[in-house]
Amino acid sequence: MTGGPRVVLVGPMGSGKSTVGALLAQRLGAPYRDTDADIVAATGREISDIFVDDGEPHFRELEREAVRRAVAEHTGVLALGGGAILDEGTRTLLSGLPVAYLSMDVEEAVRRVGLGAARPLLAVNPRRQWRELMEARRHLYTEVARVVVATDDRTPEEVAQAVLDALELKDV
Repeated sequence: MTGGPRVVLVGPMGSGKSTVGALLAQRLGAPYRDTDADIVAATGREISDIFVDDGEPHFRELEREAVRRAVAEHTGVLALGGGAILDEGTRTLLSGLPVAYLSMDVEEAVRRVGLGAARPLLAVNPRRQWRELMEARRHLYTEVARVVVATDDRTPEEVAQAVLDALELKDV
């Protein structure tokens, strides 16, 4: 395939998309882009503030456009927000792209992010809400992914190497 991102990372919040994405970009000698960072830059507001002030539907509109633009423009490593795959158009857009789903279990999520207040979808009973989010999303992550890479008990460097190996990419 010509054009488009070399790697697209999807997965739940805290799965390491940003950290692993930056490592992959460095190893591939390619630029890194994160659609959540694009939204923050475009709006001048944090994601959690958009959720609280404008609601999830408004955020999802911003996210849908950010993903569309990034897939059209970016040729490096692209990390998507955890809920980006909820949109059917986004899932269609990802079809045929080298998408890696970074998976993890709830205990790993707690260890990494603490499931804290900065995560608006996890404000009340975070463990239960994380499990419910994953039940609703896991099949969508799997649907868009060419490869699934478990991140539990792995360093970001090990996850990056596993993504390179699974997608049969060579670093520079």
